[in-house]
Amino acid sequence: MTALPHFEAAAPVDELVHCEHADRCGGCPLIALAYVDQLVEKRGRVLRAMARYPALAQTAVEPVEPATKIVSYRTRAKLMVAQGARVGLFAKGGGHEVVDIPGCRVLSPSLARVAAHLRSRIAESERLSGPLEPFHPTGRGSLRAVDLREVMGELPRVLVTFVVERARMTDMTLLRQEATELVRALPEVLGVAANFHVGETPQVLGGETLVLAGVAAAPDRIGASMHFATFGSFVQVHREQASRVHALLVEALGLLRPEPRRARVLDLYGGSGAISLGLAAAGAAVHLVEAFGPAVAQANAGAKAQGLDVHAEKADAAAALAALSSSPERFDAVVLNPPRRGASPATREGIARLEPQIVAYVSCDPETLARDVDHLTRLGYCVVSHQPIDMIPLTEEIETVTILRRAATPAPRVLYENADILIVEKGPHEPTTPQGEYASSLLARARLLPGAESCVPVHRLDVGTSGLVMFARRPDRVAKWASALSASSTRKVYIAAVRGVTPGKGATSRDLLEGGKLHRARTRYRRLAIASGQSLLRVVPDQGRTHQIRRHLSAIGHPVIGDDRYGHAPTNRYFAEKYSLDRAFLHCARLEIDHPDTGAKLVIEAPLAGDLRAVLERISKAGTLRFLDHKNALGGHELPGVSPGGET
Repeated sequence: MTALPHFEAAAPVDELVHCEHADRCGGCPLIALAYVDQLVEKRGRVLRAMARYPALAQTAVEPVEPATKIVSYRTRAKLMVAQGARVGLFAKGGGHEVVDIPGCRVLSPSLARVAAHLRSRIAESERLSGPLEPFHPTGRGSLRAVDLREVMGELPRVLVTFVVERARMTDMTLLRQEATELVRALPEVLGVAANFHVGETPQVLGGETLVLAGVAAAPDRIGASMHFATFGSFVQVHREQASRVHALLVEALGLLRPEPRRARVLDLYGGSGAISLGLAAAGAAVHLVEAFGPAVAQANAGAKAQGLDVHAEKADAAAALAALSSSPERFDAVVLNPPRRGASPATREGIARLEPQIVAYVSCDPETLARDVDHLTRLGYCVVSHQPIDMIPLTEEIETVTILRRAATPAPRVLYENADILIVEKGPHEPTTPQGEYASSLLARARLLPGAESCVPVHRLDVGTSGLVMFARRPDRVAKWASALSASSTRKVYIAAVRGVTPGKGATSRDLLEGGKLHRARTRYRRLAIASGQSLLRVVPDQGRTHQIRRHLSAIGHPVIGDDRYGHAPTNRYFAEKYSLDRAFLHCARLEIDHPDTGAKLVIEAPLAGDLRAVLERISKAGTLRFLDHKNALGGHELPGVSPGGET
């Protein structure tokens, strides 16, 4: 068994870091704060993310684990390249102006030396139209960025990746020569590769990498764990703090305690095996899943070299989980360390189907962490702990290790009830009634409520839609409440974000095919805000036809953002990558209905779901959210859970 590593004391909490590039470079937005204040701000970000979700609002968030080194710590850097031999990061204030940062304070010494040499070579290529000439959209050049990764053996060494525009790389000969010369000129450079960028995707690295010179992989260490690093594979940028993450996982999975058998661990988004190999060294048997083929090969090579029980599989996480759920193989714990956009809904469902006792979620984004953990709580897991770790000092970024344990599935939150009905809050990615590919349903959870053991839905929402759903406590109560729901005096009010800028208000009346017949359908809307060039709407369907809102809005050229059936794929992709939206932006926010027995008007509201609030807040932070008619969002009532400034 492996003992927890010893860590030195953290940097002085009142330490201020001075950098000559701080006034322009956007890379270290918290550099003006004392370190103690940075830690408070980062913990606050995790708390705010959790507070959007009622199920998580009361979960404890531990103080941030501080770093010992807050300068010269960064062992991985993706540096953008621009004309004028600028090698650095984007400027403050948005946009794509690259700030040259030769005096960067956070790069490790080895990366800083390599970056300085590359800066001179890029300047020479720009002067002579060589292979490292910076890319210009309307000009020449192919080099978009350089990706530098330090690996630690007896001495630190560096892997260099040139990120080039594929359409402009018709001849690789000169780039190979440049790579060979770089390895010769700088002995600390172990290998050089080219990565091919295609089009205008916001992702720096493309999907294909070609080794140009030197090694294809190199041994690297995080704490006591050795793995093989390769070009483009994920790695934490702070070596010491990454060791803390590994130690936390070893402790949370109980690998330090004597057990009668090896713990079986599934490691999703496992990269080149840094976490898997550390867990195996502590006594676990690990099955690693990773979609990047070269990283999988290096994980298996690292396991073989050290005689560790790790099997690495090249697969998409959701696909691997689907296959594993139909096999007899089971796991004591699942570890997942997804990219910034978080785990997919299918991955979360797949984890719940496997029913591991422990889920350890390592996240670099509190917003997607909270979104995914909220979903996992509905699937039968409860939060044990949130431990933030300062992985990238001087920035707003915060790593969090969240530990969950298997628990009873929770009942939904009740927003209204009487002797006949319950109106409950439905979460996203949850079917109203059981569907084979989903681990649970709102109906199953509603039947956990007192006096609702035989309840049935009076109406339904689509799987991806959140908000209000009515259940009758007994089947014989359905008919009268269904009749009340279809009455002309009843209004169901939805909040939707749609593609493009709509008119201020409007309506569409289009017959919709349902059950082989055309049915009348009318949908009204009012624009509430313009957000990042799109529209936030209050929508009222006069009927309740299948997919009525989604079909009508798509038909007038303004499909719901995130709608994978009727929507606009490029817009959906942009919102998924930029704002972490992983479903249709559609929420049933308000129900106005006359009680069928007393005639009293019932008005029930559901606050905007946490994941949709997070999207609006991110847009608002970027300065592109402008409310037009916030007070009339719901017919004279405020939009639940959102203020005009986009804050909660």
